[in-house]
Amino acid sequence: QVQLVESGGGLVQAGGSLRLSCAVSGSTYSSKAVGWFRQAPGKEREFVSRMYWTGDSTYYAESVKGRFTISRDNLKNTLYLQMDSLKPEDTAVYYCAVGEVSRSTTTWRYWGQGTQVIVNS
Repeated sequence: QVQLVESGGGLVQAGGSLRLSCAVSGSTYSSKAVGWFRQAPGKEREFVSRMYWTGDSTYYAESVKGRFTISRDNLKNTLYLQMDSLKPEDTAVYYCAVGEVSRSTTTWRYWGQGTQVIVNS
C-alpha cells in the first residue's frame, strides 16, 4: 500500500510562490506515474501535472504551464510542485497521486489527503 502525505500549502499573495511536497512511502515506485491534482470549492478535481518516478518526462495542464514545475527527489521519495506567479484561480486543495501506466493510459490509484492553497488577489 502506497502512502502519500502532502505539505507546504498556505496563504500567498497573487504573484507569489509556494512549493508543495509529497512524501511517498510504501515501496519502490518505478514505472509509476506521479502527479498533482487540485480541487477548487464547488469544482471538480482537475489534473495539474504529471511525471514518472523514473525518467524525466513531464506534462502540465495548459492553465499552469510555464508557472508550475513538477520535480522529485528519488533519494527522499518526495514529489514536489513548485508554483510561481500564482493567481487567485489557483486557489484549491492540492493532492498528490500515484498511478499505474499502461501504454498511454494512467490509472490513478493512491491519493494524499490534500493541502490547501489560497491565493489572494
